[in-house]
Amino acid sequence: MTVAVAAPPVAAYERFRLSSDRYHQMIERGIFGEDERIELIEGGLVTMPPIGAEHSGLVKKLAELLFGLLHKRALISIQDPIHLDDFSEPEPDLALLRPRADYYMRSLPQPTDILLIIEVADSSLAYDRTVKMPLYARAGIAEAWIINLIDRWIEVYRDPSPVGHTTMLKILPGRAIAPQAFADVIVAVDDLFSA
Repeated sequence: MTVAVAAPPVAAYERFRLSSDRYHQMIERGIFGEDERIELIEGGLVTMPPIGAEHSGLVKKLAELLFGLLHKRALISIQDPIHLDDFSEPEPDLALLRPRADYYMRSLPQPTDILLIIEVADSSLAYDRTVKMPLYARAGIAEAWIINLIDRWIEVYRDPSPVGHTTMLKILPGRAIAPQAFADVIVAVDDLFSA
């Protein structure tokens, strides 16, 4: 006679979450190479793909356009970290920040400092839509854009909530958009994608 023996219960394993403090200690100790593109996202380390020529060129073009339109009303942060919470420090392609006398030398920008986040996406498009936009919404970032290099439009995410932004607009070729924080700063889709 065979007696069935119940398997012991499987212990519930929790994923280790790396805090931003420990992440910074690892950076200071040189654990990551200077050129490694790594972001801390919800306690995990995410390796970002290399940036291609069109992506980097569009970031430069957008930064130049915004510098000219903003007239020092915001600081423009280019591919620098922002501190969303104790477990997330993404590095958006651009962020418009509230001006601060120390230029954020004493601490990274927090959600209340951020007026607009812009991600430029080609190979990272699905990741930006499904991971970063909800992350920004949960942090209370009022507005985030994806400059979509595949479809050649701007995706605008507004009205954050715990489950994501509740408003999403597609700004198509021939159209323009202004950030909520700067109604006079008009960004035309055609200007971004013209040579």
